[in-house]
Amino acid sequence: MALETIQGNLYDYPKYYDLVYGSDWKAEFDFLEDCFEKHAELAVENIYEPACGTGRLLIKFAEAGYTVGGIDLNPLAVQYCNARLERAGFPPSATVGDMCDFRTPVPVDAAFNTINSFRHLQTETQAKAHLNCIAQSLRPGGLYVLGLHLTPTSIQPMQEESWSARRGNLAVMSRLWVTDCDLKKRRESVGMSFDVYTPTRQFRIKDEIQFRTYTYFQLDKLLKAIPEFDLTAVYDFGYDVDQPIEVGPATEDVVYILRKRDS
Repeated sequence: MALETIQGNLYDYPKYYDLVYGSDWKAEFDFLEDCFEKHAELAVENIYEPACGTGRLLIKFAEAGYTVGGIDLNPLAVQYCNARLERAGFPPSATVGDMCDFRTPVPVDAAFNTINSFRHLQTETQAKAHLNCIAQSLRPGGLYVLGLHLTPTSIQPMQEESWSARRGNLAVMSRLWVTDCDLKKRRESVGMSFDVYTPTRQFRIKDEIQFRTYTYFQLDKLLKAIPEFDLTAVYDFGYDVDQPIEVGPATEDVVYILRKRDS
């Protein structure tokens, strides 16, 4: 039987979004801690997440003793994030705002953005503004860990992926597929859906998202335009700090480790 379909913004459903993306938090968490230890030139105690969403990682860092903060455009996601922080006894430290135009309350030791949120920024001006905001928010020697999908130039890029997660009586199956890609305009249209199963209802939430595309050369040029950062290492989504990668024409998954210069 066909599922009832709701056209909507998937980010307006933080409970389902958090289930899908929050279930495999530990690999990212451990990797980030390893990066802090290996690449930062200071003790990392205060961390920040632009596009923090539901706070799936912020809550884990708070529980591990870090001071955390974040920013996101979606008020429902921020509300969800702050509620979970407060339930655990932490300050509600996420705010609604634009990751191209913000300042942290105090300089932070590290920041991270690991699952493609950077590609929501549609122009070079926005991307540079974001990186400048991060640079101005970091202490010298601090890190920005930036993860995203590149557009490979020597192989056919991945066109579809799906995954699922369950918590108690709630199950969500997520699917992502490319509907259109214009490399000249650097715009990728991506369909996304959540198939939601509860004991009393089954339905599908469907959305379309616009991503900016980056080849290795385009991202390299962008990062070189931000003089406050040194690129210290690149990894892939295997999240193994002992296995840095060389980025080339066939590379799709990258995690760039940017360190703020002392001067």
